[in-house]
Formats: sequence, structure tokens, C-alpha cells
Amino acid sequence: MSSGAPDAIVVGGGSAGCVVAGRLAEAGLRVTILEAGEAAEANPETLSSDGYKDALANDRVIWSRFTRRQRPPTKRKLFAGTGTGMGGSGSVNGMVYTRGDRRDYDAWPEGWHWAQVEDDFCNLEARLRPHKREAGRATETAVAAAAAVGFRISDDLNDGDLGNVFGYEWMNFDGPQRRSSYVAFVKENAAPENLDIRTGARATRLIIENGRAVGVCYVQNGREKELRTDGEVILCLGALETPKLLMLSGIGPADELRRHGMEIVAEVPEIGENLHDHPNVTLFFKGREEVDCYHPQLYGFRRMNPALPLADADQPDTCFVYYAARSSLYQAMKRMLPALLLPERLHRLAFFRGLIRAMVNVLFAFPFTRRFVTRVYGLVVILGKPVSRGRLRLRSTDPRDDADIDPAYFSDPRDLDTLIAGIEHARRMADSPPLAEWGNTELIPGRRRNDRRALERWIGSAVMTTFHFCGTCRMGADESAPVDPDTLRLRAIDGLRIGDASVVPEVPVSAMNAPSMLIGWRTAAAIVRERAGQASSAA
Repeated sequence: MSSGAPDAIVVGGGSAGCVVAGRLAEAGLRVTILEAGEAAEANPETLSSDGYKDALANDRVIWSRFTRRQRPPTKRKLFAGTGTGMGGSGSVNGMVYTRGDRRDYDAWPEGWHWAQVEDDFCNLEARLRPHKREAGRATETAVAAAAAVGFRISDDLNDGDLGNVFGYEWMNFDGPQRRSSYVAFVKENAAPENLDIRTGARATRLIIENGRAVGVCYVQNGREKELRTDGEVILCLGALETPKLLMLSGIGPADELRRHGMEIVAEVPEIGENLHDHPNVTLFFKGREEVDCYHPQLYGFRRMNPALPLADADQPDTCFVYYAARSSLYQAMKRMLPALLLPERLHRLAFFRGLIRAMVNVLFAFPFTRRFVTRVYGLVVILGKPVSRGRLRLRSTDPRDDADIDPAYFSDPRDLDTLIAGIEHARRMADSPPLAEWGNTELIPGRRRNDRRALERWIGSAVMTTFHFCGTCRMGADESAPVDPDTLRLRAIDGLRIGDASVVPEVPVSAMNAPSMLIGWRTAAAIVRERAGQASSAA
């Protein structure tokens, strides 16, 4: 990119940020991306369609954080890591590409309903080229089991109708290559000369002058730097980092800013509020033969709690995933066991994480362990429409400190009711004739945990995030919403937009990667549209 101030600074090179930056560059704008993590090429597994399991265990591509201690039944801090590096979580996830249910978008502002975003999804998919993986004996057995307990088998989980369906999920890969937003919008960008990518560049504060965002302060290679723009700043750091950067810049709830002795640049009470996520638990079963499946390709959606305030009786509130342990259990244990067994202060030390990972290595060195795992499958039960809402606040004014993250899991008791109903349905699926014939010995939580209190205790010990954090800078037509839904502008500050999952008012029942890229797509579209209008007016 030529010298001079960029037309746009995109803070965060994750799933949404790559879409924003790529589209703006192709529209002729000079764009600088500030990404705290590394180049994707520095970690080749983030570019491989089979590398997701290795990325999960790589500390260089996972931003390690913890929530605050959660309420009963959890009573512990939970791991809240997300992807870092170019492509963000979209470079380390299981490549599932799911739009969600059309009724999910009824809870979003006008302009974001299903019929109004469907063309944008199609345009995204033309670049990402998602498709399905081939079926195997194990997956076809799981499909038959789902049908046996009343699921409708669907050929297209992106048609907007997820009510009581089960089927093969769309996934964004192409042969051996992962097709993340980094690959599709940055690596393959049509105007690379317009893109300035600065990795290892951690934003510390926004530069606000006369009520307008004019730049970003950041640290790179241990040096404090600043980058200014005559155009706009677009925050794409994700729902845990975008509100944190805003508060570090004096934008947020006044009481919170005063508590840290900070100057109030703009009072925005809802920044950091409305935090929610998809907590999940996994039931594990042992079959009689090897599971010939290596990716999270089978999903189901169903309404489990009729008491929830959803659009209609068929709108799903729970997601089910068929999981082959052989696909990534080894790497998942290396990632999650240290988080489960170590206090947060020890988890931050590579030595202690390494000790537990060495134990996992020893366990999987035994041929018996490896053979055993090939026959294990899981049914993941995901709370798809949580009622509980948490919040995010600062721990300190030091940008290096993680935020105080409280997703408030199960603070609304209806969420626990929904998850338990989902567990019971997963067991019915495992007990259906197809899986009973395949083999369905329940390993975790075990058949003895079959009453409400026992299941609650198990959920408390086993629940984890599905890494779908959202909502902390809600968009809405009401003036109390921090973000304008038509332009994605932060209402309180000129020249500042938010183009990531922070703006989601209510999480879809599905994974968040596709909706996050949708938000990035529409953020870029709003900027291009406005600039075209300004040029037309000037002419």
C-alpha cells in the first residue's frame, strides 16, 4: 500500500475483520489491518482443512482467557479462549458454516431479517464456497438414529428452517485447504496493493478528537505506536475485546470508567452488557467398531423447552452435534484439561500447562488408548437460545490485562431446564435401534446420573463454552442501543463502526462464524455505499 494515512483502519483481522478489510480494499480504499496475533502462514495448520485439531492445541493461535467464577451449578471459572492471528476463530474452528434459523433474525432489527440478509449470505458463500463432507457408516448410523427419535432429515441446513432437523452441515473448506475469511478475502484479494497488514499489533486505545475517532494506539514489537486515518476506524476484535478497547478509550458505562479513574470520553451505558454465549456439554458413548468420521459434520436442531419466549413452538432452542472422539479428542484434552485442572494463575504459566499436556501425551502413547478412542463418539448438547445475560467489565486500565468476563451461565433457571431436556433427548437418540446396534455404552456422564440433581452436578463440572460470545455492543433501533443497525456506527462517536459479533442482539441457535462474517460484509457495504453517495453528491 502507498504511503500516507489509510482510508480505513480495521482493528482485528478475524473472521469479520478480514471480510471488512478485503471488501473495502477491493472497492478502492486504502486499508490497514491491525491484528494482535501472527500471520496465518506462521501457523500452517490454520490454512489446512485437517489442521483445526492441531490449531486447537496451539497456544500461539488461541487467545487464552477465563471467565469470572460462575454461579451454581458451575461454581468455577471457565475457559473463554478465542482464535487469534489472521482469520481469528475462523482459522481455528471446525469450519462449520451455518447461517441459523430464519426466526433467529426476527429478533434482530429491521433490515437484518432473514429475507433481508439472504442475498448477503449468498454473496459470502460465493467466495467461501462451503460444501459438505462425505458420509460414512458412522454418520449414516447417526442420521438413522436421529430419524428414529423424530428429527426431520434435511439436505440443507442453511435454508432457514432448522425446526426439528438433522443433517450434514455445510463446511468452508476446499480439499486440503481451509477457506476462512482470511483466505477468501485477504489472501486471495483482488487489490492487495490496497491492504497493509500489521500483525503482532495489539490495539491499546482509540484516538478520539472532537468526538471523532481519528486513529488507534497500538503496541508492536514492544514499541508503542499510533496510526491515524482521515476516514474511519472499524472495530472487529470480537465480543470480548471490542468492548474492552472501547472502555480503555473512555467509552462505556460512566460508573465503570470512574471506578478506574478514567476520563469519560462518551457515556454509553450498554457497552459490555448483553454478553451471552452457547454453553455445552458432551455425552460420550463407546461403540463396537471404529467410527469412520473425522470432522464435526452432523448437526441437529430442536425445540426442547416450550416455556421459552420464542417466535413459535417449532423454533429450535437446542443444537446437537455428532462428534467422533478420534477426530480431535487428543488435542482437545491438551487444550481443555489444563483449563479444568489448573487455577487461572497457574494456567498462564507454560510450565504447568506443559506438565498436564505431557500426561496426555503419555496416555495416548498406549496403543490401547488409541484403539479405545477410535470407537468413542459423543453427542454434544448446546444451549442454542440462552435466556441468561452477562456482562463484561475492565479488570484494570492496563491493556495487557484480560477483561472481567461474566457470561452468567444459568443465571436464568430456564437455561438449565433446556439443557437437561437436551441431555435426555440425546440419550433417547443413543438408545434408538440404530445406535443401540452400533453400540451405545454411556461413558460420560454414565447411566447412574439420571436424576435432576445428579445431572445438575455433572453439568456444573462438564459445561464449557462453544466459543460463540456475542452481544456486548448491541445494535438496535432504540437509542439505548450503542450501535445503529443501518450503518453499524457507534452512535456516541463519529468515524467509528463496529463490525463483529459484538453487535448481535440475540444469538442465533447455530454457530456464530457465518453470522459474524455477514456482519463484516454488511459493515463494508455500508461504508462503500456511503462513500459512493458522497462522491455522487460532490459531482
